[in-house]
Parts: sequence; C-alpha cells; structure tokens
Amino acid sequence: MTPSTYLPEQYLPVVVFLLLGLAVGFGMLIAGWFIRPRRPYPEKLITYESGITPFMDAHQKFSIRYYIVAMLFLIFDIEAVFLYPWAVAYGQIGLYGFVEMVIFVVILLVGYFYAWKKGALEWE
Repeated sequence: MTPSTYLPEQYLPVVVFLLLGLAVGFGMLIAGWFIRPRRPYPEKLITYESGITPFMDAHQKFSIRYYIVAMLFLIFDIEAVFLYPWAVAYGQIGLYGFVEMVIFVVILLVGYFYAWKKGALEWE
C-alpha cells in the first residue's frame, strides 16, 4: 500500500471509538439523571450545601492583587514547562537551542523585574 492511497475504511476504528465515547458519556449523564435522588431538603437548598447559614453576601469584592499574583504564578510556571524539555533535549539542539533559551529567559526576566519594580509582587 502506498502512502498516496486513500482508504476510508482505515478511519473506521477512529469513528467507532468516537461514537463509543459519545455513547458512554451521554449514557452516563442520562443514567445519572434517572438514578439521582429527588428529595431536596432545606439544608440542601442553601447556597453552600454545608449546613452553615451564610453570614455575608457571596458576591464580595476581591483585591486585584490576588489575580495579578495568580497570573504571575502561571507565567513563571509556564516558563518551567518550557525549560524542562529544553534541558532534556539540550544535547541534540546544541548552541542554537542554548541561544534561543537564553533569549526566552531574558525576556521573562525583563517581565519579572518590571513586575517587581511596579510592586506587583508586594503582598499588602
């Protein structure tokens, strides 16, 4: 068989698994809808389902610092995700890969020092 030969029956297992996955997913949702108990009680219907009466509004405002710190954490976490495969493949990529990673880390350090200078890392 040559690579240019197009055989639709080669995709039959993919279609079968796709349909089987969809059937199992929807089947579980439908079964759960039929099996679940339908006896709500007052504690179950309160906001948090913990049995404790809420003592304040759930829509309180949070400081923007929480979100900024979370975004900075994600940025530097993504940096670690990129550094690990680079370190594993360093023997194969050589000097070109090293220079590219140095540029990447320098760009991240510029962002880090900018955030530090602006006070985004200060927890008040």
